[in-house]
Parts: sequence; C-alpha cells; structure tokens
Amino acid sequence: MDSPPPQIMLPDVPAFAMSGRGGVLLTTDGVVETLERDEAAVEIARALPLLVSMPTVARRLGVRRFAAHDLLELFAFVRPARFCLPTLDGLAAAVGVPPAGLPPDPVRLLEIAEILLGELTRLAGPQKERAAMLAQAMAESDWPWAVPVLRVLGVPASKSRYRGLDAWSQLPEPVDPAPPPPPGSEPVEPDEASDRLVAMLGAGSERRPGQFDYAARASHAFRPRERVDEPHIVLAEAGTGTGKTLGYVAPASVWAEKNGGAVWVSTYTKNLQRQLDQELDRLYPDPKVKAEKAVIRKGRENYLCLLNFQEAVQGGAARRADIVPLALITRWIEATRDGDLAGGDFPSWLTMLFGSEKTTGLADRRGECVFSACEHYRKCFIETARRKSMRADIVVANHALVLARAVQLSAEEGTARRYVFDEGHHLFDAADSAFSAELSGLETQELRRWIRGTEDGARGRARGLTRRIEDLIAGDESAKAALDRATHAARKLPAWDWQTRLRGETPAGPTEAFLSKVRQQVLARTDRPDNSYGLECDIQPPVEGLAATAVELASALADIRGPLNDLKTVLAARLDEETDELSSGERVRLEAAINGIEYRCEAVLSAWISMLTALDGDRAEGFVDWFALRRFAGREVDVGYHRHVVDPTEPFAEAVLKPSHGALITSASLRDRSGDGDDWSTAEARTGLSHLVAPAIRISVPSPFDYGANTRIHVVGDVRRDRPDEIAAAYRELFLASGGGALGLFTAIQRLRNVHERILEPLDHAGLPLYAQHVDPIDTPTLVDIFRAEQDSCLLGTDAVRDGVDVPGKSLRLIVFDRVPWPRPDILHKARRKAFGGRQYDDMLIRLKLKQAYGRLLRRSGDRGVFVMLDAMLPSRLCDAFPSDVEIHRTGIAETVQAVKSFFQN
Repeated sequence: MDSPPPQIMLPDVPAFAMSGRGGVLLTTDGVVETLERDEAAVEIARALPLLVSMPTVARRLGVRRFAAHDLLELFAFVRPARFCLPTLDGLAAAVGVPPAGLPPDPVRLLEIAEILLGELTRLAGPQKERAAMLAQAMAESDWPWAVPVLRVLGVPASKSRYRGLDAWSQLPEPVDPAPPPPPGSEPVEPDEASDRLVAMLGAGSERRPGQFDYAARASHAFRPRERVDEPHIVLAEAGTGTGKTLGYVAPASVWAEKNGGAVWVSTYTKNLQRQLDQELDRLYPDPKVKAEKAVIRKGRENYLCLLNFQEAVQGGAARRADIVPLALITRWIEATRDGDLAGGDFPSWLTMLFGSEKTTGLADRRGECVFSACEHYRKCFIETARRKSMRADIVVANHALVLARAVQLSAEEGTARRYVFDEGHHLFDAADSAFSAELSGLETQELRRWIRGTEDGARGRARGLTRRIEDLIAGDESAKAALDRATHAARKLPAWDWQTRLRGETPAGPTEAFLSKVRQQVLARTDRPDNSYGLECDIQPPVEGLAATAVELASALADIRGPLNDLKTVLAARLDEETDELSSGERVRLEAAINGIEYRCEAVLSAWISMLTALDGDRAEGFVDWFALRRFAGREVDVGYHRHVVDPTEPFAEAVLKPSHGALITSASLRDRSGDGDDWSTAEARTGLSHLVAPAIRISVPSPFDYGANTRIHVVGDVRRDRPDEIAAAYRELFLASGGGALGLFTAIQRLRNVHERILEPLDHAGLPLYAQHVDPIDTPTLVDIFRAEQDSCLLGTDAVRDGVDVPGKSLRLIVFDRVPWPRPDILHKARRKAFGGRQYDDMLIRLKLKQAYGRLLRRSGDRGVFVMLDAMLPSRLCDAFPSDVEIHRTGIAETVQAVKSFFQN
C-alpha cells in the first residue's frame, strides 16, 4: 500500500508584502492591514514573517536585519541554479502564478511558498537524500524554513550539522580529449555567411537586408592572413536593430567549423555576454551540442573555487551562522552549469542575503591556485572552462580577459587567431585598465600575500608561493634558496593594518615609508583635503624626503625581483630538461608557476621600479604619472603612484590585434558624428587601428528604426542645477507623465540618492515601483532585470546602468539625464585632452556617451520613447550625437511634462 503524500504545512507567521516605504500585512488570523513605515517596522521584526528579500525590506523600513521566512532562501534551496528576480512579482512569475498587483496582495506569498514546498515532494532517490541531509544541517542552524522543508521531505530533524556539505564529492570527473591540432586557414565566403544566417533565423523569421549585408561583409575578417602583423580587420558600425549579434555569429561559426579552431567573441559588459549566450541557442538548439561547441569564459575571479569552498566548510565548523549559506551554495554547486558566480546561473541575490564571504568571496583569487596539486583540480570549474574552450567553436569572453591573456599569456592556451570585439567603443577603456600600473598599498600588499600567503592578523585563505610549489622544487637546493630569499625580501612590502600606520604617520619598512610621503604630498597639494571621494596630485616636484624613499623602495623591489627571476630560471630548466619525465599535471603546474613569476617580475616589479626611477629624472614619454589618495565614503582605503599610457590602444594593437589573423570590431556607436560628418578616424584611433599597417574594411549599416517618428528629445531650460528639490520634482513629474518605464541617469551618486529619497513615496502612491543603483542592496544586472520585467517600474543609475541596459518594449520609454556628462578634469584626462585635440576630444567623449544613452530607447520594432536632458547647458555642437531627423525641443519643465504625456497618449 502506497504511503500518503507528505503534508504541506506553511509556517504559522504573518505574510508581509513591501510597498514603497511601508507594505501590506496578512496576519495569522487572515486580516489584511496596510501599514506605514514605522508600523511595519514594529509588526514584522518580531514574528519571523513570510516575505521576499529581507535585506531590501529592512533597508526600506530603516531597521536592522531580522530573522524571517524569506522566500528567496526557499527558492534557492528548491530550485538551485534557476533564475528568479528577487521581488514578489519575480517569484510569482518564476513559479507561474499571477503578479501580486498594486497594492501587493500578501496572499501571493502563501501561494508561492506552497508551490515551492510542493516541488520537494517530487524528489526521490539520491536527490531527496541530498536535500534531506542539507535541510537537517540547516535545521541545526535554526534556518526558519527547516521545519516545513523536513516535514515535506518526511525526514526528522537530526544533529548532523555538517553532513551533506561536501559538494565537491558529488561532481563528475571529466574526461580530457587529446589536444586539438592548429586551426586551418580556409576563408569564409559572403554566401556562406548568408546561408548560415538563414539557417539560424529559421523559417518565417523577418529578413532584414541590413543584417544580411552586415554578415556578408563581416566575413572579410575571416579570410587568410597574407603577411605577418597584418590581420584582416573589419570595423563595423551597425545601428540598433540591425541584428549584428547573429550577423557576426554567422561567419564566425562557419570559420570555426571549416578550420577546426575557436573564434573568441569578446564583450565589455557581462550583460551582453549573457545575451550572447542566449542568442547562441539559435546556432546550437541542442543543449548538449551547445555545451561542447560554445563556452563562456571569464577571469578566474568569477568562478567558485572548490578548494576555497572546502576550506570554508571545514574551517567554519564552529560557526552555526555559516551553515545556511554554505548549504545553499552546496545546492547550487551540484546544479550549476559552469560554476560562474558572476552573471551565470548563480543567484546574485544570495550575496545580498548572506554577504560576500560565504558567496562570491569563495571565488578564486589572484595567484592563489595550486593547479594540479589541488585535490579538486580535475573537477575545477575554471580548468573545465579552459579545457572546453580549447576545443570549442565559439568562446564568449570579455575584453578584460582577452587583454589579461595578452598581458600574461598562458602557455597552455596560446593565442587566438580570430576575434570579434562587440561593444568595440569600450576597447579604449578596457586597454587603459589592462596596460596601466599601480604602485599602491593594496597592490603591494597583494604581492606580499602572493609570495608569503596569509600571515598573522590578516584574514583570508591565501596560499603563499612556498605552499604552491614546494613539492615541485623538493630536493633542488638552488630553487629552495631562491624561494627563501624572495620570501624574506617580501617582508619589506606592507603587512596587515598598514593603513592605520600611514594615517598615524608611523610607517614600517621602505614601502610604507614611500607611501607615507606620497600621502603627505597629495594632502599638501590639493585644495580640498577633506574630499570624501579621493584626491590626486602631480608627481613633481616631490616633497622633501620622497625621492630618498623612492630609491630605497626601488632597491627593496629589486631584492624581490632578483630571486624570483632565479627561481623562474630553475623551474624553466627543469621543464626543459625533464620533458620526457614530467606528468601532465606537473607540467601544467610548472608552466603556471613560471608564467606567474614572470608576470610579476616583468609586468609588476619592473614597472614599479621604472616608475620610481622616473621620480628623479625626466618624465617617461608616452605615459601619464600621478599620485592619488583613494577614499570611500570619507574613509581612506588606498594610496599610490599611478601610471597610464596616454594612448592605450597602441599596446592593445601590438599585443592583441597584430598577432591575430583577423578581427571584427563592432558597435552601434563607433563613430563620432559632428557637424563635419561621420568621423571614421575617431573610431580607428579609439580601437587601435591607427597603429596597424593594413587599412581596415569599414562597414556602416544604418538602423532600420524611424527615430524621427518614434522618439522625441527635450532639453529643459528652467530647472536649477544647484536646487536638489527642483531636480527631484522634475524627475517625479516626468516619471509620472510617462506612467513609469523610466530610466533616470546621473553623473553623481549623491544626486541620485537625493532624488530617490524625494520621489520614492510619490511614485509608490501612483503605483510605480522605484529601484536605484547605490541605494537598493541589489547588484546592477539584477536591478536591470527587474526593471525589464516590470513594465511600469522606474530605475535610477549611473554609468554602469547606461552602458548595460538592453530593455526592449514599453519597460523603457523615457530616459532622463540629470546633467551633461562632462569628463572629470583629472590629471589623466588633462593629458589625453592635450594629446588628442583639446575641446574636440571632450566633445567626442560626451557625444559618444549621449549616443549610447539615447540608443537605449529603441531596441526593437514598435518601440517608442522620449529622451530628456535636465541641463540647459547642453551646447548645440553636442546634439550631433542624436539622429539628424529628430528635432530637439528646448522647453521648460512644465511644457516638457505635457509633451511627454501627449506623446504616450497618442
């Protein structure tokens, strides 16, 4: 006789649905109450309420975090590695029930809880056993959901706090195929690219002539190279709506299939990486085929490290509070596709719920990996992605990783032959970050940690160089001696709590002595030493004593570099001499150790020594040097000496483009359209093409959208920039006029917060949810996802939101910019302004930012929108950023509000 199904019993607690600063409460007696902020704070903090996103609720109510039955935690347990927006409507959509409405209906919380608990009743076999073990462990840590979960699973509570947390033991061990041969050089013909595009679009799909033209002409980037250092480059500007993603995937996939090699498709934002991953479903509709042919690659710091997780489980055995997040991470590890903690299938809101230490803090860190010496090496998420990318057709990466590979090339991977750089307008910024040097407290402390590991007083799991390679050099006295000298010399780098010593002017050692003098110079040379966000000054002339400390520090760094170079030489000799004896694992570790040491000797230590010697001589040509004191919310966090290349696209061209055989660089906003026409020279200068011998093929595919008919632009002339109340009132009335679907962009975080504080309640009363970057405890990509999903919501953000928003449809129909985004006149910008044309350089940067922001309005056919600039100081010469067929209306705020209402009523 079959046993009766487990009984689902919901917790006997009130249910609270947040709305604005208050919310709606459903009591255990079934009474529905609408509560203001202070009433809600009193009622819910004492009853383990059923709600969504406790940290968000606590922030809105102005109370400390409290214990609750948070449905997000239950969702993470029941549906690990599954997508869900961290809102009530997001959960409702995920489980298939209607939205909660406005004001929200708290009954929806009970329905969601019942559905999720009901799904546990369908677990059987090993899946049920694993879930039960983890629930028992979580019960020992007083997880509010433990009782109803264990009841549904039909398992009693048990004292088994740490059973089931061994996620590493549940992962399959992959089988490594033989390394692939070098790729061929067969060309891609335009007809082949067009045929592939037809196949991906499928029968009945819209045929856009511009998309086919783009795909055919982009195939030139996949022709065989004729001369060394002369790759085939295509520079393609494709207007919004062209369909450029599939347009370049078509020739790229054909080349990969014909030649047995990988095409690296690189983006600037993780948001576009995720969109690309979704688009590749058209190319590989079979998930198994896609898993073999397409790989997402990110930097090591984006992936969970299984050894870090194991140490967190075993090292946190006495901390009951850690068990719940570690158990939820265990559920995720056993379900994840690739172990990606940043933008993959990891629910980013777990970091909001539990903090970074037991979530994203479990990722790999710079120089921490022990490679094949790790017991989890065969199952390692990072190594699995690396090995798969060597045999994939399409590798979806980001600019930062591509440039990092160029700066610190891993010998086992080699260079890519073919690239597609989407979001090509960001290559200048990506190269600027990759080819810069920073001699600072945090960076020098990081080098000490890499060499010596975690030391007394410091927090972390860092494994020093000795621990990483001691078994590789066992019995080699010369290598051991070199390692000992490097380890001893690294004591001259900053130790734990160096910030306190610098603030107290009691530096210890040559590095801290130099940084103390740098700090002194920055504070002495600035007009506002109390600035909350950071200070900077020129390196010349140095304050008294700084030059002498620079000489001492250069000598100390040379004392580290010397033995590290000796160690690298010994390891390289062993790699060469014992080729026929080394196992593949030993070879990987030796190569990794050699690459890591070489990078730190050449790209780090040599650069620092060069910078220090420049303080006593002429300025280094082609570079910009300065001192800076970095603060966060008024607190000093770092001090250092910075060096950037004036034109970072030059090393980008040398390190990435020239060694390649072909590259497509594309974006919707490559060119700067000024009064003199479209400027290709700007696009070529900002992508490195001006440093190549062979000219690029230029492609321009206009957008199919009718901007003149479907968009409006207003420049408001009567809102005072120095009046926060006026700015907030303008945002409020414009957002109300559009009925939501509004994006507010800001050039300063404080102004964003001021506006949010003033308009939250009025918008809530109108039924328009408001979200804000730098206010809501939610990461930016998730905020954008919420904004996309809730058609009438509003979102406030800064640059990261402007660049990362892709919101088609009515969810984005109004953009309001608070001010003209003038470049910050810091030392680096002044140097580049001087080198690249003065005011014309400033104007170009602003036009490109405005072009990017305005381009968010129309993402697909049928979209309509209004762009509003709340700054009368927008000069006409900058308005060339907008399409020529769109009239720019200079109006007052009242007239603009009426125009917005009329536009959306028609």
